[in-house]
Amino acid sequence: MAAAQGHFSDHSNGAEDTDSAEGNAVPRAFRLAIEALRAARLRPEIEVDPTRPPQRLAPHAYALEAAVVDGDEDLADGRLVLLHDPAGHEAWHGTFRLVTLVRAELEPEMAADPLLPEVCWSWLTGALEARGLSYGEPSGTVTRAGSHYFGGLAERRPATQIEIRASWTPLEGRGGVPDSAAHLAAWCDLLCQIAGLPPLSAGPADTGTGVVSLPQRRGPQRP
Repeated sequence: MAAAQGHFSDHSNGAEDTDSAEGNAVPRAFRLAIEALRAARLRPEIEVDPTRPPQRLAPHAYALEAAVVDGDEDLADGRLVLLHDPAGHEAWHGTFRLVTLVRAELEPEMAADPLLPEVCWSWLTGALEARGLSYGEPSGTVTRAGSHYFGGLAERRPATQIEIRASWTPLEGRGGVPDSAAHLAAWCDLLCQIAGLPPLSAGPADTGTGVVSLPQRRGPQRP
């Protein structure tokens, strides 16, 4: 898969840079949260790989990059970083923090929608709430950027890209461990929605992490 480009803005709500202490034991809660991420079952359109995490946002960090793929084309891509500070952080109101970047190219009719930033932010919060996830201290930005081509590139049509940068604090469960797999699934729901895929049909026992392929639609769709 193609790696997400760019870098994360620090939406960790003021977390001070903290060098990872090389050789320190990994806290059990963080280890269990990572194991849950690695075991999560996701839609087949999504390709996920571990990537190098930021080194100075928290004592412990784990990162994934993902893309929604249609053949050889990436419809959307992004990164998700799980931060952990066993001592907690006042701005986080917890010991874990999730930080994300999601990007996709838009169809012209969507790019012209003046309410697009609000809609995209609602996709993030809606994806978390649709899975019954409790979270706190959400923070982020939605950026719409357009490109026009000239000279030797004049034959290319104008392009518009949407970018969501956000972070939130997941509720910690038993043993101080958040349901990181469910948060990853919700994040993938956001990634699929911004790529223009229809949602999966959820049955009574379905957690939404099924593997049924669905027809793809190019460009984000309104909820």
